[in-house]
Amino acid sequence: MQLLLIQPATKQVQDLGTWPPTESTPLPRPEAGAFYWLSCERSEFEAQLPAVQPLLLSLCGTPLVDLHISDLLNAHIPSTFDYTSDYDVLVFRRLDLPQAKAPSTTKGLPTAPVGFAVFDEILLSVHPSACPVREHYLQRLLSPAGTFPEKRSAGSRLPPSSADLMLRQIDQMVDGYQSLRRDMAKQIDGWQMALLNPKSRFNDWAEVLQARLGLHQLDEICEDQRSAVQDWIDSLDGWSSEDSSKTARRALELLRVRSRDVLEHIERVIHHVHRMEQSAEAAMQMHFSAQSNRANDIMRTLTTLTAIFLPLNLIAAVFGMNFDVLPLVHKEDGFWWAMGAMGLIGLVLLVFFWRRRYIEKDSLLGNND
Repeated sequence: MQLLLIQPATKQVQDLGTWPPTESTPLPRPEAGAFYWLSCERSEFEAQLPAVQPLLLSLCGTPLVDLHISDLLNAHIPSTFDYTSDYDVLVFRRLDLPQAKAPSTTKGLPTAPVGFAVFDEILLSVHPSACPVREHYLQRLLSPAGTFPEKRSAGSRLPPSSADLMLRQIDQMVDGYQSLRRDMAKQIDGWQMALLNPKSRFNDWAEVLQARLGLHQLDEICEDQRSAVQDWIDSLDGWSSEDSSKTARRALELLRVRSRDVLEHIERVIHHVHRMEQSAEAAMQMHFSAQSNRANDIMRTLTTLTAIFLPLNLIAAVFGMNFDVLPLVHKEDGFWWAMGAMGLIGLVLLVFFWRRRYIEKDSLLGNND
């Protein structure tokens, strides 16, 4: 468990090391504008819970409710939000993919919940093991000014409150879903080109089906996220501060702006997921429609060729009758007269069907195969 003291007024971050310390020393209440960030993995939170509750009681005057502790320890809980008069609890599911591995729609989307308990004096965050979001912000906050890749600027200032730090981490989690959305869009575009190519045979139907299931799962995840963030935004309207100064009102308004920005990013992901679902469904329908048209073209060509040869079969059947006297049978040039008639009839029918566009050049040459 890592404990930091963040002081936005002086732009300083103090690393208090691993918590709880070996020596039992109570932490002082943070000065005005400063707050603590206690970050831990889920297993650490479960093991150190007897020490976390007294810390929250001494700093904030209240411990965590048992139901909220269960939510923070639950590895299968969806994104959700709850609150008390003293603190808020927000659980947000993030992608749990290895950083070196590209996301794939052909398999399930592994996600893991990150829980936040937001007090005025401290932010308690419970992460899954090896959480890159936690590592990123620990590195970012502990890096000296000017040494971090993103130098101190308006976008990389210290978070002014515990709620703002939570929203920044959630925003980074949503960015992971946006990256996944781009990868999924590229994969679906490739499938569309393969499905609509008449010269190729598409055999990846199992992957397409699993991709659709992955899109449905992503849609459900994002809907839960949107509901949780929307509940958080609604709760901000009930926030009241004893300090009615302009600075306090501006800080609360900036918190609302950042919350709405996170919500807008989630809604953008949901919008693109719906569009990709429609694209996948449209590609499948276009593929089956193209296959149906191709089958119709083949049947039309075969039917036309059969119609051309029907008169020729009739002539051949007539001259194959077992009669002693048949026209042209006993003449020396009778065979050539019959062949000429058959060729002329076949040519006339071929030209007729060609002019009526019952058969086309591509159908005869077999370019549709």
